[in-house]
Amino acid sequence: MSSDESPNAAPSERRDAVREKAQQVKARQSRARLIRRTSLAVAAVAFVAIIAVVVTWTVSSSASKPTMSPANDVDGGFVVTGVTGSGIATEATDPDGSVQGEVTPTPEATAPEPEPTPTTTPTEAAVDIRVYVDYLSTGSRDFQLANMTQLSEWVEDGAATLTYYPVAMLTAKSNGTKYSLRAAGAAACVAQNSPDYFFAFNDALLRQQPDVDSDGYSDPELAALAIATGLDGPKVVRSCIEDQSYASWAKAATEQALEELPGTDGVALTGTPMVLVNGTQYVGKLDDPKEFAQFVLTVASDAYYKATPTPTPTPTPTPSS
Repeated sequence: MSSDESPNAAPSERRDAVREKAQQVKARQSRARLIRRTSLAVAAVAFVAIIAVVVTWTVSSSASKPTMSPANDVDGGFVVTGVTGSGIATEATDPDGSVQGEVTPTPEATAPEPEPTPTTTPTEAAVDIRVYVDYLSTGSRDFQLANMTQLSEWVEDGAATLTYYPVAMLTAKSNGTKYSLRAAGAAACVAQNSPDYFFAFNDALLRQQPDVDSDGYSDPELAALAIATGLDGPKVVRSCIEDQSYASWAKAATEQALEELPGTDGVALTGTPMVLVNGTQYVGKLDDPKEFAQFVLTVASDAYYKATPTPTPTPTPTPSS
């Protein structure tokens, strides 16, 4: 009997052993799948946490770094406080001071100024002249070249208050270098740190204007151009320009001007230059200083007559009988 049971027991034990091994393999596979799923879930949670930290850091960093605004800014513009250094920055220079090339004046730059007459310059009250300029705008350049001399004379004589508003409407017209925006920010740097030389740098930017659709000047070249005017604090100005300290301000000022100009009844900037004289827009020839002078005189005269009260006649006493 025992010899008959032994052959029958061996296959049964083998089947049990195979079944047990299969169960062990299945258990190991189940544990492996569970571990993989758990690892993927942990990795996903970690990735989301990292993204959240990065976003939070970015937002907090942006919030802790507000847009710098020049203290001399008046509704996005800068009042000319002096004409020191005007006309001396006639050559573009590299950061090391080497000359890049002299700009040849256009006929407009040497056009004869109107002959001075007793009525050319308003004397009763200062005229408010506001000029919106884009330093890549050829029209802005034409206006500056034609009128720089008489504008500076009016400011020196106290006959006019002159405010320039640097804007960046042509930022996309410089091969991706954003020259228009950077130049406006550079002008703000000079206006803030050396205001008496702002007029000179403004004139240099327009007089030596790069071509549209060119790269324009680099930040070090803009700094060199500013320093060539002889301004005060050249190191501070250079650092401000090269760091693009007021680029964000220039962008915001441009966006505001495109919505509405300060002191106007809903008038918005539509192009550059836009010149306002006592709030009235000049629509004459940009390169004709005589026409512009006549326009200023007319506006000033109108303002004078509106402001001057008509004298009331004094009644003549009636003689008593």
